[in-house]
Amino acid sequence: MITQSSGKSDTSAGRNAQPSLLLKASESFVNTTRVKELTDRALTYLSVGYPVHIAGPAGTGKTTLAFHIAERLGRPVSLIHGNDEFGSSDLIGRDAGYRKSTLVDNYVHSVLKTEETLDVHWVDNRLTTACEQGQTLIYDEFNRTPPEANNMLLSILEERILNMPQRGGGDGYLRVHPSFRAIFTSNPEEYAGVHKTQDALLDRLITIQVDHYDQETEISVTHAKSGLDINQVGYIVQIARVLRTIGSSPHRPTIRACIATAKIMAKRGANAHPDDQFFQAVTFDLLSDGSQMINSGVSHADALARHFAILQEVFTAHSRGETITDFQQAPPAGKLRGRSLRAA
Repeated sequence: MITQSSGKSDTSAGRNAQPSLLLKASESFVNTTRVKELTDRALTYLSVGYPVHIAGPAGTGKTTLAFHIAERLGRPVSLIHGNDEFGSSDLIGRDAGYRKSTLVDNYVHSVLKTEETLDVHWVDNRLTTACEQGQTLIYDEFNRTPPEANNMLLSILEERILNMPQRGGGDGYLRVHPSFRAIFTSNPEEYAGVHKTQDALLDRLITIQVDHYDQETEISVTHAKSGLDINQVGYIVQIARVLRTIGSSPHRPTIRACIATAKIMAKRGANAHPDDQFFQAVTFDLLSDGSQMINSGVSHADALARHFAILQEVFTAHSRGETITDFQQAPPAGKLRGRSLRAA
């Protein structure tokens, strides 16, 4: 999706700008009805000048969606990943040293004239570059950065002014380019390493809440990314969707795990079937919460038995062309066999 990078420097002003990205849609990008609807809403908000905030659990395609939206805008992109160690200078820039020059004039032998000049060398970071050049800013997982480091975003998004008095030259203010647009992504606050975002910043963003995509989209994306047979991909995705309803977390396994499983099966040339031992092992490693069950006291054998029973039942429903709409909390391992699924 990233085709090339370009950089621009302003050495005459004693500073350098960060390189930007030029985006192009990947051939494996899947643009389903749901993706189109989310993209259209975001582009409408951005066209009016409002920043967009895509929020949701991990593995729901927030970053991919942000890249797709930015690509549709057709502007160079500055990409920032949130970091707990960031300060404001990591976003806007900093002094990168000094340059001292000395001029010695001894044209008249009896007179020695010396003139010294000391220039500060300033390096813009990506937020400043995006504001100055009218780029699209993608601030991925911005709430991993401490809130105080993000404070300068308030004036950027509201007054369209970046306050940076340390920068060499000018009056200490940078007028934000009219074409500047911002797309933010974030994980839920309960995730490890995530900070609570200040209300003043959230109030300046239009938040689009996303969750796991519909089954059609998950199958299409997994198939496009892996090249595995579409019927086998459908089985893998249905396993993941069932496990979300009975596992320890409603957000796992994610579509990343579906893609990884499908890629591995395609590479191996193996068959996504519950009787295939390699498939059993791969799905246990990537899709199930077996390790968490084992850590909580369930034996490895019981965890495997429970997982195998789920594979069998989901496969039966999938073979009949049924979509599982209700899969109640799974009973203990060894008692799942023979249960009937409520299927549409």
